[in-house]
Amino acid sequence: IIVAINKIDKPEANIERVKQQLADVGLTPEDWGGETICVPISAKKRIGIEELLENILLVAEVEGLKANPDRPAIGTVIEGKMDEKRGPVATVLVQNGTLRIGNIMVVDDISGRVRAMFNDKGETIKEASPSTPALVLGLPKVPPAGVLFKVVGNEKEARAIVEKRREEKERAAAQAAPK
Repeated sequence: IIVAINKIDKPEANIERVKQQLADVGLTPEDWGGETICVPISAKKRIGIEELLENILLVAEVEGLKANPDRPAIGTVIEGKMDEKRGPVATVLVQNGTLRIGNIMVVDDISGRVRAMFNDKGETIKEASPSTPALVLGLPKVPPAGVLFKVVGNEKEARAIVEKRREEKERAAAQAAPK
């Protein structure tokens, strides 16, 4: 695990307090004798970004972490919102596989066909490979941030997954409801 301790440029920033909180949940920082890499950063002032990237590359190399671009995409929704002109859009980060225009993706209990994708500069792209963020159009409603997405083979498979997830949510809501 690599922890980026952000906002260190703020006067109230307390890096040691954050490290103590990490240690309290079993993530002992390296400089305290543990195995958790902690990198203080400030995204706004661009402090520590290079060190964070170096640590990510080092861990990926040591652990042999590699994504397979030749499989259906899986990843995480970073942000979902309703765009006035485009409708529901999702910013996704592909973690494994390659996301392509025309793919059918399942996000939480939503499914849709990727109609268009844009890179971080707003340019149209046809595919997003591992570690590539993309703005995706084609979902029928706005997906929640932080949920996983995956590409499935066909609409029938997507409908089955969505239906199962909706039933699970309804069952959980019924059990949580006061009687």
